[in-house]
Amino acid sequence: MPVFKDFYFESTTGNNTIHALRCDPDTEPRGIVQIAHGIAEYVARYKDFMSFLAENGFIAVGNDHLGHGGSVKNPAEKGHFADDKGWDYVVGDMHKLYETMHSEHPELPYILFGHSMGSFLTRTFIINYPELLNACILSGTGHQGKALLTGGVVMSTLVKKIKGPRHIADGLNNVAFGSYNNGYENPKTAFDWLNRDPAEVQKYIDDPDCGFVCTAALYNDMMKGISFITSPSNIAKMRKDLPVYFMSGGADPVGENGKGVNKAYNAFLSAGMKDVMIRIYPEGRHEMLNEINKKDVYNDILNWINSKI
Repeated sequence: MPVFKDFYFESTTGNNTIHALRCDPDTEPRGIVQIAHGIAEYVARYKDFMSFLAENGFIAVGNDHLGHGGSVKNPAEKGHFADDKGWDYVVGDMHKLYETMHSEHPELPYILFGHSMGSFLTRTFIINYPELLNACILSGTGHQGKALLTGGVVMSTLVKKIKGPRHIADGLNNVAFGSYNNGYENPKTAFDWLNRDPAEVQKYIDDPDCGFVCTAALYNDMMKGISFITSPSNIAKMRKDLPVYFMSGGADPVGENGKGVNKAYNAFLSAGMKDVMIRIYPEGRHEMLNEINKKDVYNDILNWINSKI
């Protein structure tokens, strides 16, 4: 049986301790899959997927980003990266975890999996560190237009300046997520957009470490981060032969029901990326790893990884 282990390391902030979780196979490992989770959740939500990876010979590992899960040491840190440059710190922590795992197993193929906000962080990672990975998986991502992003940066910068970086930004949260249920008939909860499994949605709602409102600084960090990764000059910095797998639900509002995912896919191709695949699951919502067809999704990911390593 795969074995889970918690561990901790110092954040690149120099002031925080980052919680990480790994799951090791009971056979000789074939590779490492590092997970970057989304906003207002934490890496232990991926335990079922991590077990699946370990059962198929992969070390699965991930950390709780600053302000999330076990990386929160006091309530004032929840939903907050840093007063300034938080995005850089979070990507730096992902890189620090990579260095730890890669130094332990330098011979193993290394795959980075990012979901939602984690996919935006992952896209930043492959721009900043183009030579490190053997493959990359982007789950529940999107590709917002320049005008929309500019407005988001301006608005969040203003709220951060007026209210302070640690202000719990309900208004920005509503702008970012408030319309996500609009595409569904008779939604029963505020989080129906996550997936079609009512039990999974309820688990998210009942979990105090999920679905919380973040700070003005974090939303500002995220808007700036998404602006960074959608810039053609930055996309051009990615390694051209890096295998990239886009996966998303066809009814995922984050990816504009597939349109935004296709925009990202085409932006990668336009930048000269040579090995890019896209899979859109009809009717699937935001969290394909928790969807009603998640076992098929798991196997599709495994088959893709196996084809690349």
